Amino acid sequence: MQAHSYGMSSLRVGMGTFVAVEADASTEAIARLGLAGAFAAIELAEQLMHPTRGGSDLAALRACAQGVPLSVHPWTWEVLELCGRLNRLSLGTFDPCVPEGSGRITDLELRQPRIVVAHAPLDIDLGGIAKGYAVDRALDALRAAGCHGGLVNAGGDLAVFGARSRGIVCRDRLADSVLVELKDAALATSDVENESRPAEHRGYYHGADRSVVVSGRVTIVAASAAIADGLTKCLLAGDRASRQSLLDAFEARLIGG
Repeated sequence: MQAHSYGMSSLRVGMGTFVAVEADASTEAIARLGLAGAFAAIELAEQLMHPTRGGSDLAALRACAQGVPLSVHPWTWEVLELCGRLNRLSLGTFDPCVPEGSGRITDLELRQPRIVVAHAPLDIDLGGIAKGYAVDRALDALRAAGCHGGLVNAGGDLAVFGARSRGIVCRDRLADSVLVELKDAALATSDVENESRPAEHRGYYHGADRSVVVSGRVTIVAASAAIADGLTKCLLAGDRASRQSLLDAFEARLIGG
């Protein structure tokens, strides 16, 4: 006999966009618990990694004196560690430090388990990769509540888990839409020409020649939304010849490219 499945969804504002969460569970109570946990995770990620808001880890890092160890939340540390890895593998193309500042992500020392040390003035805007990470943590919250399936979609960053595959339509302004079958995976899309792109998210492209940044959009499927989002930036601004090596490093795939 097939177990009863209860589906519930909700839409709220978070991380500078609309966040949609779907919870599949055996009872309504579990579904509600999952939704609450997912949105709590989104809210916490936004509080921790907002680029300028007082009380965020990034604001504290900006104000911290050079060479002084700073304790940050484990989530922030994990995202900064991923940024460092993407920076190395993209040969410096990926950098969440805003172009106007002098500091770069290579000026940030990461010490286990949650200590960071800035060796230059740092103005970091994690932008989409923080949004992707929030999506991943929201999915974790659904699992922790006892949901057996779920989806979290935050403005271009999306992740799903569960037994069923979900058809995700990736729309393109200049080409035909693509249907992606997604199961226990994440998807992210970035578009350098999108008029709705948040103006405050200015990082990622320092060190890259903006004249050769790929126009249009890039969509990536990966194990996590944070990885998928970060890779879209690498592929938009990086050398085309390095695309496959980056995708292979994270076991990710490019959609429609």
